[in-house]
Amino acid sequence: MKPLRILFIHQNFPAQFVHVAGELQRRGHEVVALAVRGHPIPGVRFFRYAPAAPERPSEIDLARDFEVKIARGRACAAAMGKLEAGGFHPDVVVAHPGWGEALFCKDVWPRARLVVYAEFFYAPEGSDYGFDPEFSSASDELRMRLRLKNTVHLHALAAADRVYTPTRWQCSQLPPEFRAKTVVAFDGIDTALVRPDPRATVRLAREQVQVTAGDEVITFVNRNLEPYRGFHRFMRALPEILRRRPAARCIIVGGDEVSYGAPPPGGGTWREYMLREVGGRLPVERVHFLGRVPYADYVRLLQLAACHVYLTYPFVLSWSCLEAMSAGAVVVASRTGPVQEVIEHGRNGLLFDFFDTDALTGQVVDVLANPGSYRAIGRAARETVVARYDLRAVSLAAQVAVIAG
Repeated sequence: MKPLRILFIHQNFPAQFVHVAGELQRRGHEVVALAVRGHPIPGVRFFRYAPAAPERPSEIDLARDFEVKIARGRACAAAMGKLEAGGFHPDVVVAHPGWGEALFCKDVWPRARLVVYAEFFYAPEGSDYGFDPEFSSASDELRMRLRLKNTVHLHALAAADRVYTPTRWQCSQLPPEFRAKTVVAFDGIDTALVRPDPRATVRLAREQVQVTAGDEVITFVNRNLEPYRGFHRFMRALPEILRRRPAARCIIVGGDEVSYGAPPPGGGTWREYMLREVGGRLPVERVHFLGRVPYADYVRLLQLAACHVYLTYPFVLSWSCLEAMSAGAVVVASRTGPVQEVIEHGRNGLLFDFFDTDALTGQVVDVLANPGSYRAIGRAARETVVARYDLRAVSLAAQVAVIAG
């Protein structure tokens, strides 16, 4: 294969490109990254740029989100122009379109192949919008905002020479006219690193507690603890789970920012919001909020989990779901679109209705009470990830073929 010059654009590089960018560099291609935040990875030249918000926002409220993304796209185009002036002329540009960076790639480099990473396309029904009536309500105004939120995605999809997306469910959310040029290629799970370990041990330093594989440990992981990932539903089930399993501990990993959706009513964090609601019924000595942890510690937590709980709106599938499966955990997960693509109830995981607190409670309690009955499910979970999502055997080859093939 002839060496190519490849530019990755992501506002928080490396993000989803962490594996494929490095792999392309190892295969002899010249790889450059452009980002607002993030950090470099070995072998990849890394450049930052700083977009500025419009000085005078539009008088039309509905236009302001797109206006900010236009400003981001223009700043990114200026940064691309500087790369060109410095002698870098890419053969391929790979861009995440969500924040506007992909808007003007073809205007700067019309002959470069544009590959778009289509993470999510918003829809007025069948996905996250209006899914949870507790925190959302349908209205004409919100539907208009949703339509305009897709503007940057539509420009990117129309301009793209190739498109790839992590799951079939995410592909199904794209407009039909763009699916023909879209390939499903998951980011990849390093199953050699994230694997079962019956000797896994973690010491919770603050509480002076040590937990090991074989203990009744429930894990729950989000990048940030928030309703999009079912944090509120899990917290409402937790008091009864721990009441019925007096030896169980729950370890919760995740930050207090908002990745998706909105902050809680009245301000503060979703963790504080839910503790105000259920904290009085929780045995606090058995509930451990760790915040964000180093990746190695996170993997060990998955390895020792007797039960891992994963919930999500119909939205982007989290890596943590597949990583827990790769570690051999028994995953109890919400029966929502992206999850059902991966988990078959009773074979490689356990599914429940997102809104059914009793079903979640009963299923977790049964897994803790009868671990031997569920070991085959943990083994099948790992087999699924190894067969379909392994980083080296499956995912990297698919992504490289889309980008450089």
